[in-house]
Amino acid sequence: MIHADLAAELEALHPNSFGWAMACCERRRDQAEDVLHDVYVKVLAGEARFDGRSTFKTWLFGVVRRTASSVRRRHRLHALLGLRDARDMHRFQASPEDDAISTDRRERTRRALSALSVRQREVLHLVFYQDLTIEEAANIMRVSVGSARTHYHRGKARMAVLLREDRP
Repeated sequence: MIHADLAAELEALHPNSFGWAMACCERRRDQAEDVLHDVYVKVLAGEARFDGRSTFKTWLFGVVRRTASSVRRRHRLHALLGLRDARDMHRFQASPEDDAISTDRRERTRRALSALSVRQREVLHLVFYQDLTIEEAANIMRVSVGSARTHYHRGKARMAVLLREDRP
């Protein structure tokens, strides 16, 4: 891809990419912004290259997921060693998006999602919020399609139970 085409494609996918970064960063806006910035730098600098084996969106979401995972590992290592990352020095503040979410249904959904395994949460987010197929989600998550389907079905079933149990 030509640099201008690449930048245009990243810009077009930014809202979806940011939503996915938020999901990968446990809804921490500051971390999602940092991860997405790192992803854009990698892509535009040629450190991450699209090879055409999937759609651009699927490939990009995979880069976001791997970058977020790397950031989490770095944060855990720093915590184990007693080090501080300069970006972690400020306290997390609720985003305007989080402030706007006030309905009981959304809070119940959040609680239920947080009770799922990481893989179940990821596949449900990719399929429902990012409008990807289970096959595309499997590619991003680097798991087999069968594994993604299993996490998808188990996650949906668990969500149904959790939402029924959490009714007012």
